[in-house]
Amino acid sequence: MNAPFLNYHHLRYFHALARERTLTHAAAKLNMSAPALSIQLRQLEESLGHALFLRGRQGVTLTEAGRLALDYAETIFSAGEELQDVMQHQPRGGRQVLRVGAVATLSRNFVLRFLRPALHRTDVELVLRSGALRDLLAQAHAHQIDLVLCNQPVRRDAATPWHSHLLAEEPVVLVGGAKWRRRKFKFPADCAEVPLVLPSLESATRGAFDRVMDAANVRPLVAAEVDDMAMLRLLAREEEGLALVPHVVVRGEIEEGILTVKHRFEQIRETFYAVTPSRRFPNPLVKELIGRITAER
Repeated sequence: MNAPFLNYHHLRYFHALARERTLTHAAAKLNMSAPALSIQLRQLEESLGHALFLRGRQGVTLTEAGRLALDYAETIFSAGEELQDVMQHQPRGGRQVLRVGAVATLSRNFVLRFLRPALHRTDVELVLRSGALRDLLAQAHAHQIDLVLCNQPVRRDAATPWHSHLLAEEPVVLVGGAKWRRRKFKFPADCAEVPLVLPSLESATRGAFDRVMDAANVRPLVAAEVDDMAMLRLLAREEEGLALVPHVVVRGEIEEGILTVKHRFEQIRETFYAVTPSRRFPNPLVKELIGRITAER
């Protein structure tokens, strides 16, 4: 006796009704008639040998078998989306596609450092997108990008099994323009009198700095709060005050003598993460880039 045939389209119909809860709404979403949808679902139930819905005046509810079938259906659809993603981004003409999302406020110097090995390869096509962390994670979940670069790990659970790879921990420094090369600065006391350009309150670095100030019983003189590393880098070059930045952000200016370090925080580190979704067929370039940069730590 042949095994029952599982129809992928039937699963789509079932998934729509499980979400919409009424035949009318599900049929409209699927652009088909309610009687036709009902027939298709009964065929699925006959194929599986179990009733999937309890039908009532207010719509339908899932049976125990229906809840189990819904879990499997969502897993199957996720695998199907991943299959399409893998096939659409297979190397063409010997080239591979790498799609990276970077949080808009992330250090551009660090992003460049992470991507540099791929940038110098003629067999790699790079797609780089920036935005808010939540939006980029949604794109990664939808198979639109391969990884997200950010400053924090992402919570992992059964619904969103993210992998947060710690790439680097950079020291944080207070830096000033050229005239600060010869000016004296006593930390932490002088923070009450010297104008400071600080990351925004949402930043983990800012939170750590505020805790240091509280412990020293010093109220810092805040000239500006900035949530963008590129702007923080520009403001650090102004002559009046000092800026709190990860060393990697202003490494070039320090080496060229444009900026000078007035204090280095041993207890504050800026972290950089690559967040990847759990996939059966991950982009091999992701593993390669993560392996390269973590080997430098």
